[in-house]
Amino acid sequence: MARKKNPIDKDKIAEKANLLPYASSVGSAIIKPLDKGRTKGLAMDAMYEQTESQLHQIKEQVETLVRQAQQIHDRINLSEKIYEADSGFKPIPNRDYYLYDRGDSEWVISMISPAEWGKSLPYEYLAQVQLLSDSTWKVIDTATEQFTIDIDL
Repeated sequence: MARKKNPIDKDKIAEKANLLPYASSVGSAIIKPLDKGRTKGLAMDAMYEQTESQLHQIKEQVETLVRQAQQIHDRINLSEKIYEADSGFKPIPNRDYYLYDRGDSEWVISMISPAEWGKSLPYEYLAQVQLLSDSTWKVIDTATEQFTIDIDL
């Protein structure tokens, strides 16, 4: 049996039509050239959006760490001043105590609350404090807002 001759010129036939950068027949998938500028632009927009989101998260984490470090620094300052205060007893961790100003910024720490003194306090009440298990002190309650500012002096 004789082979039929292909009516299309040999130079217009592709041996591997699936590798062509364009559709080689009517039934082929549509191949559109990429708009490289638009594709890069969209990729860069996505990249900026993701990195901005990640940087924002890191910034929030850093701010949290700075806040925590400041709280520790404040506890250290307060603890130093309380350890310099006059005390007639050994404080026990996780118990509340009361801080008073004897005058001339000389502090006294007491187990007696302002309410237990009765009508006349012998000293100016500053704050209710608690000894933590790490031997630092924290403020539970203050007599005035000004107290928290003054402890940094």
